[in-house]
Amino acid sequence: MAAPLVLVVLVAVTVRAALYRSSLAAFIAERVEVASPLNAWKRVVEGLALLDLGVSPYSGAIFHETPLIIYLFHFLIEYAELVFMITDVLTAVALYLAIQDYNKVVFKKQKLLIELDKYAPDVAELIRTPMEMHYIPLKVALFYLLNPYTVMSCVAKSTCAINNTVIAFFFLATIKGSAFLSAVFLALATYQSLYPITLFAPALLYLLQRQFIPIKPKSKSFWLYTMQYAALYLCSLVVIICLSFFLLNSWDFIPSVYGFILSVPDLTPNIGLFWYFFAEMFEHFSLFFVCVFQINVFFYTIPLAVKLKEHPVFFMFVQLAIISIFKSYPTVGDVALYMAFLPVWSHLYRYPAHLRLFLCLPPAGVLPHSRTPFDKTRWDRGHACFEQWTQCRLKAASRTCNASTRASPCFPQLRFLPHLTLQLWAVHQELEEVFELKPGLNLWPRNSSAHKLFTSLSLVLGDICFSWKFPLHCFSQ
Repeated sequence: MAAPLVLVVLVAVTVRAALYRSSLAAFIAERVEVASPLNAWKRVVEGLALLDLGVSPYSGAIFHETPLIIYLFHFLIEYAELVFMITDVLTAVALYLAIQDYNKVVFKKQKLLIELDKYAPDVAELIRTPMEMHYIPLKVALFYLLNPYTVMSCVAKSTCAINNTVIAFFFLATIKGSAFLSAVFLALATYQSLYPITLFAPALLYLLQRQFIPIKPKSKSFWLYTMQYAALYLCSLVVIICLSFFLLNSWDFIPSVYGFILSVPDLTPNIGLFWYFFAEMFEHFSLFFVCVFQINVFFYTIPLAVKLKEHPVFFMFVQLAIISIFKSYPTVGDVALYMAFLPVWSHLYRYPAHLRLFLCLPPAGVLPHSRTPFDKTRWDRGHACFEQWTQCRLKAASRTCNASTRASPCFPQLRFLPHLTLQLWAVHQELEEVFELKPGLNLWPRNSSAHKLFTSLSLVLGDICFSWKFPLHCFSQ
């Protein structure tokens, strides 16, 4: 099995080396799908220039990477292309070894359950043979190394590739059953991009299963092991953060890195959910909705842990997908990591009701941004025309959604939105007429918080309808 893996690695390295020497490298590095304000190579170079001048790289609003990354490239800047190729290879090898060990565990468990006659007769087609499982690790490595998203991230020298490597080694350490290394690599991943903290739950569940500790809140062994793993994780994270402080002799990196991730001040277009929504929002409401959007990444961890406690590896896969969707500055490199795990669940492909929709989601998230120029006029639209613009958007959303829902039964739950929005707007207009006729009522002043909240709610509902035009049209039957 080593020979095919070596062949895949050679092909992947050759493709990357050829693209580095082509004119496409500069073009790819400029794409917003590949590079974000957090991991763009241009910003790393700016940070290195400031560091060489004796100025803190976090003194401005350009560099938002961690101190360990900038000091890594401070010594390896001349070999940057080689570093990124090596990180991709290391990620693929780590995933290969991890899935190989995971398949051995699954096969032993499957064999034991067959001997004990625990399987129902109608699940025979779900039982995987050794031959099927033999090629899954190679497919995972192949899916990662030759995925165009991974290749583009490497060619653009996006530091997302380094984040993927750290997560891959965390996954390998967890599958191997090493609680210490798992906690260390999870701390490194959290230090790099904050959101991998949600992988704590699936890692803990897998390690508990491997130690044959029952997952019961009343069990003392459960809480003892949980506290040990949490202590290892927190101690590793504190050591890494303190090391960063000693390198810079300053805490400036905390607001520049983690504050930047959480507050989302840079609304440069990307493949994520944040930039478009907040580019059209008043500053008065931004803090509330930033909190709501950020909660999405962490909100699903507890219910998924309850539902998938017997399947922690699948839980980890789902959590990686959630991170790549809901993080504030996602790139195609984040999508490539969770897509590499798809061959592990190949025996389930026949069962999803909307597999075609699922497979179209990653391109659907990228293509609109790569083909649609950024609308600068919408970015700079003033508050004076807010209500007039809202009415136009609502009417457009109504026409769009009415036409789409007649042709598509895929999303019937969205059909009520344009009608509800127009009803809300009609009530809004009628109440304003009443207030003008009887100003003594003064129930809803035009500049009050209630007025702003209601008009914003109408705008949000209209935007939801308008933004669903693409999937309604694309996935119509």
